[in-house]
Amino acid sequence: MRSHEAGALHGQAGDRGPAWLTNPDDPNPLVPHLWSDGVAKVDGVLTVAGESVLDLAAEFGTPTYVIDEADFRRRARGFKDAFVGADVYYAGKAFLCVAAARWITEEGLNLDVCTGGELAVALAADVPPSRIGLHGNNKSTAELRRALEVGVGRIIIDSVEEIGRLRDLTAELGVTAPVMIRVTAGVEAHTHEYISTSHEDQKFGFSISGGDALDAVRQVVAEPGLELRGLHSHIGSQIFVTDGFEVAARRVLRLHAQVERELGVTMPEFDLGGGFGIAYTTQDDPSTAADLARSMLKIVDDECRALGVAVPHLSIEPGRAIAGPSTFTLYEVGTSKSVALDGGASRRYVSVDGGMSDNIRPALYGADYSCTLASRASDAPAVLSRVVGKHCESGDIVVKDEFLPGDVAAGDLLAVPGTGAYCRSLASNYNHVPRAAVVAVRDGEARLVLRRETEADLMTLDVG
Repeated sequence: MRSHEAGALHGQAGDRGPAWLTNPDDPNPLVPHLWSDGVAKVDGVLTVAGESVLDLAAEFGTPTYVIDEADFRRRARGFKDAFVGADVYYAGKAFLCVAAARWITEEGLNLDVCTGGELAVALAADVPPSRIGLHGNNKSTAELRRALEVGVGRIIIDSVEEIGRLRDLTAELGVTAPVMIRVTAGVEAHTHEYISTSHEDQKFGFSISGGDALDAVRQVVAEPGLELRGLHSHIGSQIFVTDGFEVAARRVLRLHAQVERELGVTMPEFDLGGGFGIAYTTQDDPSTAADLARSMLKIVDDECRALGVAVPHLSIEPGRAIAGPSTFTLYEVGTSKSVALDGGASRRYVSVDGGMSDNIRPALYGADYSCTLASRASDAPAVLSRVVGKHCESGDIVVKDEFLPGDVAAGDLLAVPGTGAYCRSLASNYNHVPRAAVVAVRDGEARLVLRRETEADLMTLDVG
């Protein structure tokens, strides 16, 4: 790892922040498209579905993830209604608990899981097994066995070894496994390298260009215990345009047509994945579910017409686009300080009672977030601030750049929007910090859906 002069790298933005971030005349108002439908400010105090964050902090503590349940449900319904005739699988990896799994089922969506633990949550929520899909690039024999025993609706095959495991298990159990084959279309999604999943050099699926995908189809078709339902593609995450889906659809459907023509096998389904982006900051401009549906359904229809094949039954897998905007994280400020930078500039550091244990994405992906002073109004001018956590890492950043009132101090509450996806799911106990609570609010009533961990919870695992 190369070293550098600290000021030369970290101080280059000075007190201006990134080009897309503007200094507001008044830092108190919300930027509406960053927040769920039910969030507002009343006399400077953030409310969600009529519930004040002052009351939420008093009852549930901080940090706490706060879900606007009606917003979550509305976004789920929005995808179901927009993608007419298609199946919508909620990607449970974004955020999953028993309550959320029930909301998804009640709104008519299916559920995609990728581990035995996620499958256990789905079953505990009484999600019909036929509406569950099992993903994962390294499913264990035990996970596959349980999926077959309960009768999940589909298993997405990701490796040659998995074909063998399913062959043996279906023979042992006397069942047939409905399967799809995950393929990589060689599409470079315009997103972070770690969440781009359809280029060739990565761990997921079978390569189309290398011939591995067609070989996998042949192997699956040869197994009497496997019922091939179709091909599955997923190009990445936090994607704002449909260009990548168009390229992926063309390449995957070309293979679909080849299988039908050369092997005489008709596959009735096609999954084009998910990864639809959301707004984390003012620079983000995501598409609506209706816009995505209009474009993606047309892409599939056009490609099938060009290839001369029947349009397969489509499915998609939104996760972040449903859970992400529906939730914000509520923190309490503990300390603040101003640090002198090169050229006479300075940066204000505001430390909160959470950090990378409840949101690893800024450290992992360099993800940007926004925030607002949530517990009161302020007349102080806006100051460029960096919101940081309590962990022993200089990379423990919650919000890299935001203009906050200059008088933000210990005891104030800050709220960070867009934290419903991949925050609680990726949460850790780093520095032995218990994981935060998750609270759902609807019609002015708040209820706990995942309780806060305690130090006693941590110690139950320590058998030394």
